[in-house]
Amino acid sequence: MAERGTALGDVERYYSAKLEQHGATARGVDWSSEASQETRFAQLARIIDRGEPFILNDLGCGYGALFDYLAVRFRNFAYRGVDVSEPMIRAAAERHPGEARASFSVGERCPGAADFSVASGIFNVRLNADAALWQRHVEETLDHLDTVSSRGFAFNSLTSYSDADKMRPDLYYADPCVLFERCKRRYSPRVALLHDYGLWEFTILVRKAP
Repeated sequence: MAERGTALGDVERYYSAKLEQHGATARGVDWSSEASQETRFAQLARIIDRGEPFILNDLGCGYGALFDYLAVRFRNFAYRGVDVSEPMIRAAAERHPGEARASFSVGERCPGAADFSVASGIFNVRLNADAALWQRHVEETLDHLDTVSSRGFAFNSLTSYSDADKMRPDLYYADPCVLFERCKRRYSPRVALLHDYGLWEFTILVRKAP
């Protein structure tokens, strides 16, 4: 879809500019702080079964900060980061030279099947994209995450329950109840909605049946 490609091209330029301005930091991927970024990682990582080896796709990996978070907490895993921004992928590779557990590639989709997949912040910035087009993009991306994840996937989004006077027209605010129902009916009966961790967003965990 040409419109979707144009929208993602705009998003790629937006994030590449953030990286150039702020470097490989939380602000370089448009988060307000490292603390808020780590809070998001903690919610997403709840999809992972502790004590078992796993392969994880990180769709929209930025400069690979999630790998650093996981490496402190898990031992036996493989991480595959993918991002639409080539400068982000270069930064990720430069930050993790010789790291056998991590690989990074440029793309709009995960490079292959994995136990788990996560997507952090990739739906938030829609810029000038048509709202209906962006909604289809979100739904198609969730379908993709479901397809490539054998044990489960997790994602987050800004929430439609944000204060109206603080909402921006260039951002996407999802209705958490709508996406929860989609995940519950379409992907798995084992779905968790996390909306209590102090940010104007939510995280959804989709666990596959054993």
